[in-house]
Amino acid sequence: MRIVVHGQQAFGKAVLERLLERGENVVAVCCAPTKEGRPEDPLAEFAREKGLPVHQPASWKTPEALELMESFEADICMMAYVLLFVPQAVRDAPKYGTFQYHPSLCPWHRGPSSISWPIAMGKTHTGLTIFWPDDGLDEGPIMLQKTCAIGPDETLGDVYFKKLFPMGVDAMIEGLDLVKAGIILKHDQRLEDGSYESWFKGDHIQIDWSKPAAEVYNLIRAANPAPAARTTLNGADVQVFDSKLLEGEGTPGELVEVTEAGVVMQAAGGRILIERVRPTGGQKQPAASWIAEQA
Repeated sequence: MRIVVHGQQAFGKAVLERLLERGENVVAVCCAPTKEGRPEDPLAEFAREKGLPVHQPASWKTPEALELMESFEADICMMAYVLLFVPQAVRDAPKYGTFQYHPSLCPWHRGPSSISWPIAMGKTHTGLTIFWPDDGLDEGPIMLQKTCAIGPDETLGDVYFKKLFPMGVDAMIEGLDLVKAGIILKHDQRLEDGSYESWFKGDHIQIDWSKPAAEVYNLIRAANPAPAARTTLNGADVQVFDSKLLEGEGTPGELVEVTEAGVVMQAAGGRILIERVRPTGGQKQPAASWIAEQA
């Protein structure tokens, strides 16, 4: 089967690695253009090392882009982390079309920050979806889904790198095996029963200490390691990373104490131990040592 891999970053590279390990016939690799002054995308770099043709059109909305996809004479296109919009004609050019990975249980949490939102909302489960994209935002029919737990102290990084990343690579290969076996599964999404959320950034990542401590803790977890929750400590704007949820009453927004473990802040009905911070223009560092330098 002639396969096109369209993706980027570490996830796209991991999918390509798995395909090559299996001896699959990857006829082309498509990737987002390399930005000036930035290192080459890991997927593009790895594909070139393996002698595979790499294509990086700035847009897939042109006649030339359609001709490019048609020229591959592909049976299937596997989209492994794609941010550029790909129109239907290009997606349909391979014999069996195009399927894609999304790190949430569609139709829930469609959108670009689909791992952060369920953590921020305090949910205990999430998952991934392999689906056939249409022109909507993560709205195409579903091929298969996998679920995983969100631990009470797990961060965005934990959920993605320890769970949704490896599960996603396996699911992409499972999807390919279904197509190769002639099993084309397409289950319509019930969009009215789901949700779409935009980027988890800006006002969403600003800590409001008047909110319940559990809600603040979930926000910090959902933004760790990126884009990182933000707050003001000793008059300085800092990004907040590792933290712990503690018990304790007091005035929301009060700096309760500084210990060797970190800085304890009061929220509504509980406290947050901030273990690591990054001040503007600085590096990640233990919160206790940073605040001691401010004295």
